[in-house]
Amino acid sequence: MEIKNEQHYDASDIQVLEGLEAVRKRPGMYIGTTDVKGLHHLVWEIVDNAIDEALAGYCKNIEIIINKGNSITIKDDGRGIPIGVHAKTGISTVETVYTVLHAGGKFGEGGYKVSGGLHGVGASVVNALSTSVTVTVYKEGHIYEAKFANGGKIVQHLEIIGDCDINRTGTTVTFKPDPTIFDTDIYDYETIKVRTRELAFLNRGLRLTLRDDRDNEDTTGETFLYEGGISEYVKYLNQNRTPIHEQIIHLEGEEDEVVFEVAMQYNSSYVESIYSFVNNINTHDGGTHEEGVRRALTRVINSYARKTNLLKEKDDSLTGEDVKEGLTMIVSCKHPNPQFEGQTKGRLGNSEVRKLADNVFAEGFERFLMENPEEAKIIVEKTMTAARARVAAKKARELTRRKSDLDVVNFGGKLEDCKEKDPSICEVFIVEGDSAGGSAVRGRNSMTQAILPIRGKILNVEKARMDRALSNEEIRTIITAFGTGIGQDFDLKKLRYHKIIIMTDADVDGSHIRVLLLTLFYRFFRPIVEAGYVYAAQPPLYCIKHGKTIKYLKDDPEKDAYIASLNPNTKYELLRMKGLGEMNAEELDETTMNINTRILKKITVADAIAADATFSKLMGEEVEPRRQFIEENATYVEHLDV
Repeated sequence: MEIKNEQHYDASDIQVLEGLEAVRKRPGMYIGTTDVKGLHHLVWEIVDNAIDEALAGYCKNIEIIINKGNSITIKDDGRGIPIGVHAKTGISTVETVYTVLHAGGKFGEGGYKVSGGLHGVGASVVNALSTSVTVTVYKEGHIYEAKFANGGKIVQHLEIIGDCDINRTGTTVTFKPDPTIFDTDIYDYETIKVRTRELAFLNRGLRLTLRDDRDNEDTTGETFLYEGGISEYVKYLNQNRTPIHEQIIHLEGEEDEVVFEVAMQYNSSYVESIYSFVNNINTHDGGTHEEGVRRALTRVINSYARKTNLLKEKDDSLTGEDVKEGLTMIVSCKHPNPQFEGQTKGRLGNSEVRKLADNVFAEGFERFLMENPEEAKIIVEKTMTAARARVAAKKARELTRRKSDLDVVNFGGKLEDCKEKDPSICEVFIVEGDSAGGSAVRGRNSMTQAILPIRGKILNVEKARMDRALSNEEIRTIITAFGTGIGQDFDLKKLRYHKIIIMTDADVDGSHIRVLLLTLFYRFFRPIVEAGYVYAAQPPLYCIKHGKTIKYLKDDPEKDAYIASLNPNTKYELLRMKGLGEMNAEELDETTMNINTRILKKITVADAIAADATFSKLMGEEVEPRRQFIEENATYVEHLDV
């Protein structure tokens, strides 16, 4: 028997993956993930191709259809994919685009000046990760069709299947994701709706229609068309807030084929909502376009405040933090050659854009302030109030700094810390009430589990500035326990626990406390949520005993399903569980805290813009949106005191 040397490494060890095989082998390299997010990413790859036609001025209508069986159809009225034989591949251009990586009209000067999908892999990747794809092109009075199956294999070469009006052009694509690749193949209507609406805001005058044919009652779908573009986006984001000036400020400029656009409006909240985009891509980590605007915003407001004597000579200048309070802003840049930093395109790196953004914004915003002195005064006074609150908050933050573990041994007698110092294996339970806290302390693993009881419902920070929030004892306790600091002092690396578990009763009051805590975390500790460190415990509502079996069930559907699974002759005892404070240590450990038996729900923020709007709706000043939400979801709750 030949024994192969482990150090052996020659040409025979090198694999060559042909065509789209590489995509199927490593799908994460092309779409990021194969979970539900990756599934929806396939939709946007094809929609982006249609959007590129719109950016080039050739497409006015895009239709997205979720078909029965969870296939997707995307129609556009653009120019239609070229149908001629491609010189390099020897097959039609349609087949080339859908079977060859990096084949597209986004590399040379003859295709698209501005594009969201820059790598030319979108169509072919969707084909590679689908069980079936049909591409139909309307062009030159004919209807052309090509079909692919099982990861991009051509099963029907491009051929004419009919005729159409000579003026009709466009492309229709239908694809079915491969269920062997994705964790799920069920599309979520709301997820697609949010992005479709966003694309309509970002592309003024483009009509996008979304339809769900899985629902027999839905025959018309929803249409999104915004002639006001990103100004209407700002209006939409501020619908649950109270604007402090009526006019939405809309600024535009262009230089060297780079188109730059900003829309903004201040509201009475204390929350900054600034979102930036490049070629319709959400640059969630900002970049040079956003930096230019932020820099100019601070400079222009300070300059105007000094000139009008609203800011006295002895007064300190306003900071970026001051001028952003209560500001809703959309920054959109259309760039022919954007340089993104990071694989996720989360940050724009083009240095020349910073100066362009600064110049366009500064010139337009200065003009607005000078031409609208009453609104300008309201804006400046809000920023000056924010500056005073910032000074007060700075003093309050000093009280929350955790310099060492000695600082939290017994602050207020609250935190029962764990012995372990490695944050990656430490967790803190934020528990509703002292009685539940006592049971949790007795039922915990003191080596890795810390317990932090809070009394009652903490302050709703959606309606409070940071200085007021920091005067709240419960919030100060939480900040100190975490050890990260807050605001400008925040440092995620100092987080003491990598599992922050909200443990409240499984009733309406417990749900309300959980929402208040999540609002605090999202507004003041967002990086903790984004890092995946926040969880909600899932204490059971029921306990069923039959024979020697004890089964804990978290809600009514689980209870009903379990009872239905029992033998009809089985005698059982159904108990509704007590609140956490009424459980003894053993019950609490077995149902909610033991890492081997508990159920935790991880809190994630898939879409920061949607999350921002949701927190504003449910926890903000405006009552009507909250009432409407409760009425629409009344089948799920008996009462919600918000």
